[in-house]
Amino acid sequence: MSTLTLQSKLKLRDGNEIPRLGFGTYELDGQDAYQGVFWALERSLHLLFCALIHKKDSAAWYENEKECGQAILDFCKSTGISRSEIFFTTKLKLNNGYANVKKAIQKSVNECGLGYIDLYLIHGPIGGPKARKESWQAVCDAHAEGKLKSIGISTYGVGHMQEMVDAKVPLPVITQIDLHPFMTRTDVVAFCKKHEIAMEGYVPLPKSASKGRIVENTQIFDFELEAEEVAHLDTLDEGLTTDWDPTHEP
Repeated sequence: MSTLTLQSKLKLRDGNEIPRLGFGTYELDGQDAYQGVFWALERSLHLLFCALIHKKDSAAWYENEKECGQAILDFCKSTGISRSEIFFTTKLKLNNGYANVKKAIQKSVNECGLGYIDLYLIHGPIGGPKARKESWQAVCDAHAEGKLKSIGISTYGVGHMQEMVDAKVPLPVITQIDLHPFMTRTDVVAFCKKHEIAMEGYVPLPKSASKGRIVENTQIFDFELEAEEVAHLDTLDEGLTTDWDPTHEP
């Protein structure tokens, strides 16, 4: 087994590399989002940042792309580190038609202020086949225009991904999903292996507004599990959903 470090990366099918360890910003907004990203950058110069567009309550959605992007820009300015050293991810909020998705992508590019987005994900398969197809076409077109370096999906089930295979469209290079020892999703894993789609677990993705917790969350490379321990982890699956699970949406 190769030794992993804080700077370890995974090469995606498109040739781009994604950090093995990322920093999430779910439910971080304003100063918390800015400070959390800045502190995480101080901890590692190659971290992956996910500016998650998420539901604050049942009636409102808000974005933290601007704060995340500003923290990255300020860190680069203060250290001389190139923006290209930072891997930034954000997600599409709604599958609401090709034109609207293209506008949403441009808004994200403008909001983060980073010039381009390293990884752009469709947040979920909600809306039906037509909506999914139009969203993906818009994402593919923005990728061709250079606004998005890598493109992927989130919380898609096997049926949704097979839909893409059948349509003979470019496949995502990565999928982000609820994946951990208590939810192993063997069907999704097998499909992604077959089609060379990298998998990212959003539940293990660390996030915090506490500097101490941010440091603690990165201290995972000083031990290695034995084969017996890994085998035991494989017995823990209980289908535990930690958030939403739209993998069977029509």
